[in-house]
Amino acid sequence: MFNNIGLPGLLLIAVVVLILFGRGKITSLMGEVGRGITAFKKGVEEGKEEVEDAIEDKAASVARDVTPEEAKAADTKESKDEAKI
Repeated sequence: MFNNIGLPGLLLIAVVVLILFGRGKITSLMGEVGRGITAFKKGVEEGKEEVEDAIEDKAASVARDVTPEEAKAADTKESKDEAKI
């Protein structure tokens, strides 16, 4: 359907749109489109950062041993006592 429009057809469409809406309206519309694209890109970047932070937090919480040193020493002593029995 739109395979054979070509450059002359696109120019004709652009002229008709310019006549119907005027230069000021088209300029403000393109400004809004640009701001929308910028906001979308910013949202995607924030989403990526949030996912990466969540992955890092999960990996850090899984790999970290938070057992106090006194408890580790007591467990080691108990396991040695049990091994003797």
